[in-house]
Formats: sequence, C-alpha cells, structure tokens
Amino acid sequence: MTATLSARIVAATGTSGTVSVRVSEVTKTYGPVRALRNVSLTLSTGRVTALLGPNGAGKSTLLSLVGALTRPTSGRVEHVGLGSRTTVRSTLGWLGHDGLLYPDLTGLENVRLSARLHGCADEAVEAVRARFDLSAFADRPVRTCSRGQRQRVALARALVHAPHLVLLDEPTTGLDAGGVERLEAVVREEAARGVTVLVVTHDERFASALDAQVVRMEAGRIAVATAC
Repeated sequence: MTATLSARIVAATGTSGTVSVRVSEVTKTYGPVRALRNVSLTLSTGRVTALLGPNGAGKSTLLSLVGALTRPTSGRVEHVGLGSRTTVRSTLGWLGHDGLLYPDLTGLENVRLSARLHGCADEAVEAVRARFDLSAFADRPVRTCSRGQRQRVALARALVHAPHLVLLDEPTTGLDAGGVERLEAVVREEAARGVTVLVVTHDERFASALDAQVVRMEAGRIAVATAC
C-alpha cells in the first residue's frame, strides 16, 4: 500500500496510535487449568511483537487479556494512554480464529458495518477495500468466498477504523503467498503508523519478515523474548 493510501485511512477515521501495553505478573486460570503463569511483557508503541509457541502454550489467552476481552486471575494489564476497558475495546483491531463476519452479508457489507459502528467515513471502507484487494469478491456473500478471501475481508473489517491496538491470531490462515506478502506489508505499515501490534503465529518466516520482537511461550510462561 502506498503512503498516500495509508494517510487516507488515518484521515478517514481521525485516529493515530499512541498506546503501549504493560502486562505485569499475570496469571490466568480456567478452573483447574492454569493457562498463564506469572507472565510479564511490555508492548511498545510502533512495534510488532510476535507470539510463538506450541498449541496450548497460552498465546491466545494472552492475546485476549491484552485486548481487554477477559480479565487476569491475578496480576495487571495496563493500557497506557487508553484507560478503561471500554475505551480499549472501542479502539481495538481484533482478528481471532473466528473472523466475526456475517455469512449472508457481502464482504463489503461486513466491512461497511464495522466502519459505521466505529463512526468512520465511507473513505475508510474504500481504503481497506483497496488495501486488501477485495474488489473481485467484495460484492459476494461471505459464505460463498474461499477461506483466504474470508480472511482478507476479516482483516479489512479489523483495520477499517485505524485502531490504536492491533491483535491478530494466526492471521496468515488460508492466505496464499501473495496474500501473506500483502499482510506483511500491512502489519509493517500499522507499526509505522504508531500502532501497537501483537501477532500470534506458528509461522517463523512470517514473524521474521515483520522485524518483530519475538516472544516464545511454553506451558503458559514466556520462555524466550528476543528484541527485533
């Protein structure tokens, strides 16, 4: 995406990112299961952090805590510059395992709905339509789209409002090589915009392409944290 198009997205939404997140000695349990164990992590403004690790390591749980979608059992998650959980959620760009799309709406209708819920101008919709190259299938019901096409619509939905905090859980799922390259560029652009980005991935090459701070998790703990 060109710098001009990136500027159009920010101008259309009237936002720019200036937030960092501090996770301090966080433990999260679900009944007898301890998903996170005394985790501390700092997410810096304008930086991408990639969470890697095996299934069940606690990556998605940590993502939900950073997004204020769940609360820690103990410890603290602080969103500097945003304050309340309600504010965090209203400025969050979230992509989980479920793309949060209405299957009987078209791709463009899904993106437009998200834009309107965030009070965005129509220009923001057109900007992400171009950014993720949705034109070939934007007017088709989502249920008729391929897995990769749905993922591109879901990414557009998550980023249409130029969020301050971007959280992506396995965002390369279903994407072909060109789609992954486009996503790499988008994530780097978001960081350059001053956004805090946290990505869960199993794809080492993808994490490397993002110039990310790499955090490896095992059994609910941070095993290794490597600066980019």
